[in-house]
Parts: sequence; C-alpha cells; structure tokens
Amino acid sequence: MQLIEPKLEHFCDLSVELGSIQEMGMGRAGKRRIIPIVGGIVSGPSIQGKILNLGADWQTIFNDDVAELDTRYAFETNDGALIEIINYGFRHGPAEVIAAVGRGEPVDPALYYMRTHAKMETGDPRYSWVNRLLFVGSGARNASSVEISLFSVR
Repeated sequence: MQLIEPKLEHFCDLSVELGSIQEMGMGRAGKRRIIPIVGGIVSGPSIQGKILNLGADWQTIFNDDVAELDTRYAFETNDGALIEIINYGFRHGPAEVIAAVGRGEPVDPALYYMRTHAKMETGDPRYSWVNRLLFVGSGARNASSVEISLFSVR
C-alpha cells in the first residue's frame, strides 16, 4: 500500500501587530513573557480579513535560547466570519542573529528558524472547512509585528 505524500498549498499570509512585551520572569522551564496581539491583516487566495485586538503569544525562552511560541487569537473575515487560530512553534538561530531580532532590527528570515503549526476553528458554516485542515507556517519577527505564511497540508 502506497501512502499519500502530504502536499503544502499556500493558504494565507498573516501580518500580526504586537503590543509591548510583558516580561514575567523565570518560570519552571525558562524565561516567560506574554506578547499581546493587537491587530493585523489576513490575506490569501480564499480568505481575507483583519486580526482582532485580542489574544497573545505566551512565550517561553529556554536555556538554549530557543523561543517556544504559543499563540491564540482570532480574526474576522471580510464577510464577517470569526475564526480562532492557535499557532504553536519555535524560533531559534545564531546568538547574534537572535539578539538583533530581539532589538527589533531588520533581519533576513533565512538566517534563523521560525516555524509553526496551526489549527483554526469557526462556527460559521461558510468557513467550516478550516476546522478540518492542518496548517504549517514559516515566519519572521519584526520590531512590532510578526509575518507568517501559512500553508494547508493536503
């Protein structure tokens, strides 16, 4: 029996606006912080909308400087559907590159690793198909925003 090889299909690009980092100090697993998600844009071939001013990224920075990204937020499509997104991933790279990212300097995303996996959920029947898909993403951190390209796994 030959299993089907998963294929990736571009789903959308997220431009996520961030609020000020709220430092929580050291937790059991590493340095903890919360970064509010305050807005942004969703653009893709089959979905467009705005990211709502609710949600956050609950990060843990481990001793090896790997950032665990754990986000939960929502967006509203241009035709009024509300969709929740839960996006989990990692960001890491050479110390000098990650330090530049942390200072908000422009850094080529090819110089560090920022990958996520996401799931979405909605009660709107027009978009119920997102409830049944898995997504993977590639991202970049800017001074006050994050850019993520999401791909559905087919």
